[in-house]
Amino acid sequence: MAAHGSLTRRALLSADDERAIHHLLMRYATGIDTRDWPLFRTCFARDCEADYGRFGRWRGPREITEYMEGAHRHMGATLHRISNIVVESCNDEIVARSYVDAILMDQIQGVTHRATGYYDDCLIRTSAGWRISRRKFTMVKAGLDG
Repeated sequence: MAAHGSLTRRALLSADDERAIHHLLMRYATGIDTRDWPLFRTCFARDCEADYGRFGRWRGPREITEYMEGAHRHMGATLHRISNIVVESCNDEIVARSYVDAILMDQIQGVTHRATGYYDDCLIRTSAGWRISRRKFTMVKAGLDG
């Protein structure tokens, strides 16, 4: 996966492809925030690999969905805001970097958690549309909102 700032444009994506990838990333955030786990699963390729650093690493849509469902089980409202999406073709792969700013209201502890960072994704086109095949989440800041 390309490091920040090292993306090299090799071939242009169509505007339709870029819109579909943006929609995929919004579907990811919507799936978490609405607790629509079947929708969330549609974001990932059958053999995806996801590395969320200290939160965990998973293979396949089932593993990541089970983790996220458990992690959000006792949350009230959550807002996963995805922005600054850059999609490019690099070394024969379609890659995307997007920023995430997540606000999570913990109903049990009565606190608000906040995590900000970015996703580096490798994407593939399947018969059902674009999917995340590899994802690395890089944490920039996490803590409690005061």
